Amino acid sequence: MTKRTTFQNIIGNCEVMQRLFELIGKLAEDDLSTVLIQGESGTGKELVAKAIHRHSPRKGENFVPINCAAIPEDLLESELFGYTKGAFTGATNAKTGRIKYADGGSLFLDEIGDMKPILQAKLLRVLQEREFEPVGGLKPIPVDVRIIAATHRNLEQMVDEGKFREDLYYRLSVIPVNIPPLRERCEDIPYLIDHFIKIGRRQQKKMLTGFDLAAMQALREYSWKGNVRELENLIQHMTILHGGKEIHFCDLPDKYRNGLPPPALEESPEIASADVSVPEQLLLFSRDEMPAATIWDDDGVDFKGLVNKFETQLIIKALQATKGNKKEAARLLNLKRTTLLEKIKKKELQWEDR
Repeated sequence: MTKRTTFQNIIGNCEVMQRLFELIGKLAEDDLSTVLIQGESGTGKELVAKAIHRHSPRKGENFVPINCAAIPEDLLESELFGYTKGAFTGATNAKTGRIKYADGGSLFLDEIGDMKPILQAKLLRVLQEREFEPVGGLKPIPVDVRIIAATHRNLEQMVDEGKFREDLYYRLSVIPVNIPPLRERCEDIPYLIDHFIKIGRRQQKKMLTGFDLAAMQALREYSWKGNVRELENLIQHMTILHGGKEIHFCDLPDKYRNGLPPPALEESPEIASADVSVPEQLLLFSRDEMPAATIWDDDGVDFKGLVNKFETQLIIKALQATKGNKKEAARLLNLKRTTLLEKIKKKELQWEDR
């Protein structure tokens, strides 16, 4: 399979995203099966739904999204199914619902886990019988629509708790699609940043020129509870404050620094005035790197992960202290230059060769 970093505005270079791109292509070919997209908020569930629609035989028809959590329960039914004239007080004219508007195309039901049981039953009929009745209607209307649903909730658990219909769940999850959170594919962050910067330039904005190595490493280590959407918001935020410039570690908002000390060692008075007789390696440990309270929990620690993280920090600091001179950085770290180069390559750290 040829590796790609973008697919219908979905960005990803890691292996799990490559498999997702391949799955989207297969789902698009079969335009009848229902799809259930699962993932945390901000991971791009609607982008995946649009990609499936745009690569399917239905691409010439409407893609109709509706957020089940954003519309009040008493209005969601009429939004979905429409209503006839006189169906209720104030219904002076008939209204076409989203299901009918999506006829021949795709209906995207976002946050379907928030749909109430009475509407779940009516939606099940659409899936089983390929027909629906508008509010106040007396006869069913046939419809040819592909349902693509999405949720950040655990529907299987909701079924066990009696909060979601079991028959509807199995109808929806014919082909489940799981989108990984950003923290599980942090190697994609540089590609996503580049994508958002390019979009801003097309909009004639004075965009950032990029992020330096220390800032980029801090972003890789951040937990990203808001996922890709949070990263996009950060780019917009930094563009407003620093448009036309490169972002340094110290420019990042506090929460993205992850408790790490500022990496600009040459600006630290303590280090700048240090006596040359002090072992140079000690200058890399001028502050506590990882407070114990932030890494210990009831389950213990991820030893390998923490060691790898600390090793990366040491390499970055050594390179900054020597202004990118790898030979000097290797000497500070008591490593062979070839060993340091291998570690830089393995960690995919970008630094001008000196």
